[in-house]
Amino acid sequence: MTELLECVIEQLKILPTDEQDEIATRFLAEIEDERAWKISFASTTDDQWDNLAAMVRQEITAGEFSPLEELFCYKPNDR
Repeated sequence: MTELLECVIEQLKILPTDEQDEIATRFLAEIEDERAWKISFASTTDDQWDNLAAMVRQEITAGEFSPLEELFCYKPNDR
């Protein structure tokens, strides 16, 4: 276990049990979501990736896209 995770667990221990359970539920959901995404990506075929890339290129060509500045609160070069 990492030091950071151990620190999180120590902080969780001092919370009331209902808050501990709420946070634990969110962590478990996040872990399951991550597992599902990994399975989904791993099972995606090259043809599916190619089709997706072709769709994105068509959307860009047709002007059917939003600049990143409109999707996120920062500009990519503003780090």
